Amino acid sequence: MGVGSSAGLGAALARRFAKEGLRVIVVGRTEARITTVASEIRNAGGSAEAVVADVTRETDVVSLLNEVGQHGTLDLVAYNVGNNAMIPTLEISEAQFETMWRQNALGGFLVGREAVRRMLPKGSGTILYTRATASLRARPPFVALPPPRPPCVPSPRGLAREFGPQGIHVAHVVVDGVIGGDYARSRFPDFVAAKGKDGLLAPDDIPLVHVATGPSSLVHFFNRTIVGGAFHGAMDTRSDFLPFTALGG
Repeated sequence: MGVGSSAGLGAALARRFAKEGLRVIVVGRTEARITTVASEIRNAGGSAEAVVADVTRETDVVSLLNEVGQHGTLDLVAYNVGNNAMIPTLEISEAQFETMWRQNALGGFLVGREAVRRMLPKGSGTILYTRATASLRARPPFVALPPPRPPCVPSPRGLAREFGPQGIHVAHVVVDGVIGGDYARSRFPDFVAAKGKDGLLAPDDIPLVHVATGPSSLVHFFNRTIVGGAFHGAMDTRSDFLPFTALGG
């Protein structure tokens, strides 16, 4: 959920999961974009279809997952929905703040709740939340992002604690770097240009598949610390004290 252009993390996740043999439902608000991604997956031999939905609306989320249930079981949900803007703190309007809260926090809760409801009967399933670094620490001029995002950190943690023992795997993934997709290039061109080619993360190189199949519920960090590689670390979301573990490059 939260798929935009083909050159983005959402599309990269859809392609990778299709490559792993999953039937993929590509979800987003812009029909032309998600239809293109679904077509690319099918042309590559995968199974995919596009569904337009606004995950900040409860009726859309319930309808979407009910439709998925009519064609098979729900094995994995990747919540890649988010919004960000470079706005000085004193210029953030109420409407801008609420929009980011709805996408970054409310939608994550609705999707998590409804996904768990459908996964519990079979005693298995995976829910991934992708997040930016600002979800854990504020940095001007992205101050509008952290207030909505922290509610989502306890949400995956709470889901992991409550439903992990019942077979539901939950991961909160923090991509600690700028993804070199269309979103960043179109909204923050100067910021992207300042990073340079080697300062960007390629969407298809972010290794989230092993996170989806991991044995426990973690906060995962991916950060390009060396050219051509991504550093991966993790913290257990099920405990109050979150020890950091470096998992390799």
